[in-house]
Amino acid sequence: MKAIRRFTVRPVLPDTLRPLSDLARNLRWSWHEPTRELFRSVDPDGWKAAESDPVRLLGSVTAARLTELAADEDFLAALAAAADDLDRYLREPRWYQAQHSERLPAAVAYFSPEFGVTAALPQYSGGLGILAGDHLKAASDLGVPLTGVGLLYRHGYFRQSLSRDGWQQEHYPVLDPGELPVTLLREHDGSPARVTLALPGGRRLHAHIWVAQVGRVPLLMLDSDVEENGPAERDVTDRLYGGGSEHRLLQEMLLGIGGVRAVRAYARLTDGPEPEVFHTNEGHAGFLGLERIRELMGSGLDFDGSLESVRAGTVFTTHTPVPAGIDRFDRELVARHFGEDGELPGVDVTRVLALGRETYPGGDQGVFNMAVMGLRLAQRANGVSTLHGAVSREMFSGLWPGFDAQEAPITSITNGVHAPTWVAPELAALCGRATDVPDRELWDLRRTLREQLVGDVRERLRASWRQRGAGSAELGWIDSVLDPDVLTIGFARRVPSYKRLTLMLRDKPRLTSLLLDPERPVQIVVAGKAHPADDGGKRLVQELVRFADDPKVRHRIVFLPDYGMGMARRLYPGCDVWLNNPLRPLEACGTSGMKAALNGGLNLSVLDGWWDEWFEPDFGWAIPTADGAAALDEERRDDLEAHALYELVEKRVAPRFYDRGADGVPSRWTEMVRRTLTDLGPKVLADRMVREYVERLYAPAAEAARALVPGAARELAAWKAEVRAAWPQVTVDHVEFGEDLGEAELGATLLVRVRVALGTLRPDDVEVQAVAGRVDPDDTLTGARVSVLKPTGTPDLEGRRLYEGPLVLDRTGPFGCTVRALPSHPLLPTPTDLGLTALPSEAKGEGAGVLMR
Repeated sequence: MKAIRRFTVRPVLPDTLRPLSDLARNLRWSWHEPTRELFRSVDPDGWKAAESDPVRLLGSVTAARLTELAADEDFLAALAAAADDLDRYLREPRWYQAQHSERLPAAVAYFSPEFGVTAALPQYSGGLGILAGDHLKAASDLGVPLTGVGLLYRHGYFRQSLSRDGWQQEHYPVLDPGELPVTLLREHDGSPARVTLALPGGRRLHAHIWVAQVGRVPLLMLDSDVEENGPAERDVTDRLYGGGSEHRLLQEMLLGIGGVRAVRAYARLTDGPEPEVFHTNEGHAGFLGLERIRELMGSGLDFDGSLESVRAGTVFTTHTPVPAGIDRFDRELVARHFGEDGELPGVDVTRVLALGRETYPGGDQGVFNMAVMGLRLAQRANGVSTLHGAVSREMFSGLWPGFDAQEAPITSITNGVHAPTWVAPELAALCGRATDVPDRELWDLRRTLREQLVGDVRERLRASWRQRGAGSAELGWIDSVLDPDVLTIGFARRVPSYKRLTLMLRDKPRLTSLLLDPERPVQIVVAGKAHPADDGGKRLVQELVRFADDPKVRHRIVFLPDYGMGMARRLYPGCDVWLNNPLRPLEACGTSGMKAALNGGLNLSVLDGWWDEWFEPDFGWAIPTADGAAALDEERRDDLEAHALYELVEKRVAPRFYDRGADGVPSRWTEMVRRTLTDLGPKVLADRMVREYVERLYAPAAEAARALVPGAARELAAWKAEVRAAWPQVTVDHVEFGEDLGEAELGATLLVRVRVALGTLRPDDVEVQAVAGRVDPDDTLTGARVSVLKPTGTPDLEGRRLYEGPLVLDRTGPFGCTVRALPSHPLLPTPTDLGLTALPSEAKGEGAGVLMR
């Protein structure tokens, strides 16, 4: 029989054990090993059965065991120490408080569609969510006053298993909030706090707010499974990235609009500070800007003034290097939900639609682009690695039509990973002394971690085969799967086609020979989930699984289903080499390789994402990529890059691993491990990443938001309207240089003069620049340097003004220069903000620039 109602019966802890509940409800335990050890000691078998989840553990521990613990003085002392440590962690000033800077925001709201904080709170699908979880944890460790905002999905993403023939199967277990480390936010009268959105046809979407405490950081998660909702509305937060287009639109409206309302409710109910900065992690939460515009319009500002104020305090991070990865909705669908019958009454729906319109060449005028809206609603934007920043500037350059792609106002902050979460406790015990650890000790530690992975793999593989229908009698071979003394390569990630899960299978005989080499064998552990709607990705999984099922090689290569944080905590430390072979440059960052590096794993990767930025031969190997014509032929490209991968493993990776000294230790390998830990490790930390966000984006955004008080916002909006209307009359001509360019020499200074017609604009409204640098064979400027020219004198008879300034010839070789006029205002974050520029007119014979050689 099935139960008709599900509810949770909580244990009653003795008074002396009450701190256990507080420790379990603060997710700091997920990265604080002493607290985890305390819970493990409550019931070691129960801890394993609860999959290292303290809330589940406390729900299953027997009354007799609780009574025993309540009388155990050693346990009570350890419990008191853990509780005191958490209290100090939550109260004491940390890095942020030590800055003593008025520039810093009082609070930041961080919105993301998914958060991977711990396996005990399965609200993530892949790298975006894990990154968001690491961002919260690092912010907590640093004392950054940040509030996370997301959705609580009652089925999470999905649990993955395999059919007998290796096809991915999805399962959606129901997640009961009563069994999760979350607390319902309540009003002062004890009733649940909730937010409400208006939907077409007079419907309403209600949501409760659950709070997960991530150290010092609250994570607010909205849940539409509320009795007052109709069936369709209750299912809005059913699955992460599930449902059709309207379902996804409602999820993103609830995340953005409902999320802002949840932040306001939380600040009101906890007497906390209101956020000065709103950080949109990818475009899914972009509607938060519209809700903030509605708030400001309700206090008297018009739409344009509200838009300027909202933009000033908004940061947008894009994680998507391909247009196909961006959420886009039919414009009519969006219009229906934001019309007078829907959400945000009083906000002109045509203005809403304009924010998401793809106005650049090649754009689809029939869609509403969430990333484009995110960029238009934020003064500050960034990609997640240096290379991804460049890719993003190119991809979105059409939003700033007057400028070259490299000038698009999108910077980059390279992702990082949270070391206390991902570093094996055994390695963490080195405590920064990796430079002094003897090779023997370091090598033995790496073998211990490899051995732990082998045990974990065998256990998971046996469980997977039982799910596939195998009986115990068929599974004796699993006891010999993998070898703790064999070079171990890991590959684990989501399975879209561009990540090329099956590149290693391009030449199966060649791979087989590597796996079975009698002197230098290799073993590979693979994991990954394909999106439920991606049959192409599922076919890749099946191809890999079928190869790994072959009795000839199954002891050397395994596929583990249901990749998640629990598996990853063993996988990263246990692998010697981390493999990554995406299509370059389609990997925004690729933080899995960072987690491996923190554990002394060496990276074997295409130069994409973070590896393109920080690769050194001491840290691993770069897989060559096929460029030019070969890159256009997908089959040939994959063959060439797979061959390069095999060559690296056979000729360089494996020999270094197996090249042992008289003591049995591969000294050159351990030196690479040591350099990875000491030199690369500090770069890939989430602490470094969050400090960069604070210093480079959050603090400037807070300052800009404070400067744009209603009067200033209204003035800036009016100024922009004036400049846009007058800009067609701005012209640049009569460019002059002070000497013969044919004799230009290094170090010379030229006087640049240019006449500019401003139309109805004032000199302060415009900045005139000389832009100079090297030129390529097409006369395109590279590495350009900008010099500001100053106005002199009064307008001539035709109303043009003279601008002039020095230009230093600071490099030899082909050199070029052009001049341009840009809008200028003290409150503009960058000169490119309006996307307007005026260049010399070729029609007047002046040319677009001057070339010097």
